[in-house]
Amino acid sequence: MKKIVFLVVILLAFAFTKTDRAIKSTSVVISPKSSLMVKGSTNINNFKCIYNIEKLNNPIPVLYFLSNNQLKFKETVLILDNKCFDCGGKAINNDFQKILKTESYPQIKMFLKQVNGLEFNKDLEALVDIEIAGVKKPYTVVVTISKENELTINGGLKINLKDFNIESPKKLFGLIKIDEMIEIDFSLLVNEK
Repeated sequence: MKKIVFLVVILLAFAFTKTDRAIKSTSVVISPKSSLMVKGSTNINNFKCIYNIEKLNNPIPVLYFLSNNQLKFKETVLILDNKCFDCGGKAINNDFQKILKTESYPQIKMFLKQVNGLEFNKDLEALVDIEIAGVKKPYTVVVTISKENELTINGGLKINLKDFNIESPKKLFGLIKIDEMIEIDFSLLVNEK
């Protein structure tokens, strides 16, 4: 879930020198050809919930500066509306919304903090804060950035629902239980606006 804001990092990184510390601003647009999904499993099967990228509030504002081969960000956040995830059916969509506590916390927020390194086609570390169900936690996400026609940011992250005070729900009197570990995978195609 994340994890989309890192794409902005590389897009901007190649335009500036390593000693540039002035805060700059731009905005980026995430292409509808991008993908973001949450994958998980139960004790009987697997599931995936795909985010409708066309529902993103594009363009996304980005404030950044370059310091010691690190791209650092301020107030750069990717906001995902919980109801834009499709898990493949009405019942599982409703369950997913309950897991995320959508009535009280309708959005997942991903705050991009910094990207370490500025190279294409290499694994880079992005530092992000992820907020789910009103709880914010820091993560280090490994991303790969490539550039052909568009800047593409690929990565993934495993998170534990308990980190966000979310209990794994049980169905059918406890016979079906969702594993507390879920995975967020993304492939984001990004353009500067």
